[in-house]
Amino acid sequence: MKKPRVTVVGGGLAGCEAALQLLARGYGVDMYEMRPEVTTGAHRTGALAELVCSNSLKSEGGDTASAALKDELDAMGCRLIALARECRVPSGSALAVDREKFSAAVESALAAYPDFRLVRREVTEIPAAPAVVACGPLASPAMAEALAAATGKDRLYFYDAVAPIVDGESIDYDSAYFGGRYGRGDDYLNLPMERDEYEAFYEALVGAQTVVLRDFERKELFEGCMPVEEIARRGKDSMRFGPLRPVGLRDPRTGKGAYAVAQLRREHAAGDCFNMVGFQTNLTFPEQKRVFRMIPALCNAEFLRFGVMHRNTYIGPRALDATFMLSGREGVYVAGQLSGVEGYVESIMSGLIAGVNLARREEGRQPAVPPRTTVSGALCRYVAECGEPFQPMNANFGLLPPPEGVRGKERKKCYHERAVCDIIDFTRELEFR
Repeated sequence: MKKPRVTVVGGGLAGCEAALQLLARGYGVDMYEMRPEVTTGAHRTGALAELVCSNSLKSEGGDTASAALKDELDAMGCRLIALARECRVPSGSALAVDREKFSAAVESALAAYPDFRLVRREVTEIPAAPAVVACGPLASPAMAEALAAATGKDRLYFYDAVAPIVDGESIDYDSAYFGGRYGRGDDYLNLPMERDEYEAFYEALVGAQTVVLRDFERKELFEGCMPVEEIARRGKDSMRFGPLRPVGLRDPRTGKGAYAVAQLRREHAAGDCFNMVGFQTNLTFPEQKRVFRMIPALCNAEFLRFGVMHRNTYIGPRALDATFMLSGREGVYVAGQLSGVEGYVESIMSGLIAGVNLARREEGRQPAVPPRTTVSGALCRYVAECGEPFQPMNANFGLLPPPEGVRGKERKKCYHERAVCDIIDFTRELEFR
């Protein structure tokens, strides 16, 4: 029997992963992407799989939940993580990518399938099944209203912020040095500050003018992307325990530490521009230039992109099941940050789970949700089962059942190893890939 064509709304990470999973299983895909004809206010291009905020997909080393999630995705046959590794730029143990190369690689992977069709048009209603709605947290107002009506809930949302990007040629390298914490690698550019410099910077930051967000109903800042000025307002030393943490950093030229250290990460392999790590902000553009130039190494900085703040929309708790299928809409799945997961890799995971389960449903096979002992399975169940209050969730071991009889440093290792073992068993038993 001929397989039906599937509608995928949105060309972000989740939509692209879902589309690639479906195409690999013999389904035709019609992908609708409204950019560049209709913009979001945060995206800068019309490219598929554009990374809007950071260019980092977080750690893939050590016993972290982010690393475990990537290992799980590898076991489940994820396409985008493999493509990201082909486009990586140096970033220590983190998987950071060249944004343009990554988008181009994803577009090439999709275009390689004859049954893939890209339509540049806004979709204003939930499509008929089979479909994956992955239009992202910056969904158009019309689609957001359609989702709100379908779920019977008021739209929920939180504020998100983007960090500035600095022209590498404008940095004072005499006041900076490359190096990772505790001497591990040289993938970050460190900008040290002495106490008087930090205190002057702090005073300027907390007193700086921010953009007034007049068109939103309430202010809900997401903890994972807290604007740097909001972190500063929590206390004079709060940034020194966050984005300006000096621990483990010493200038190799002098052997000295510093009172505070800002870090920059390469945006491209060429190293000609840098992202200000942890400097998401809602300061006005003139204030960003004035305040951030108070960091000694950035005294003459030229900003290729200023930080911006925008509203991210998600549809709320218990509107989806653990396969990301929309309640009351059989065969329609919602993936990505719109579904209530937070983060690039988490969005990719949701697209994979949605795409695979859509195919399984069409083929009359049972749904497949990873075990609770895996990061992906825990996130799937968080979206399906968590009640109020609800906030989008990153990968973290706190969602998983704790391993028995394990404490201290071995605990994270146990979480990681158990998750990988269980996901491998899962894929074998259900022929998931």
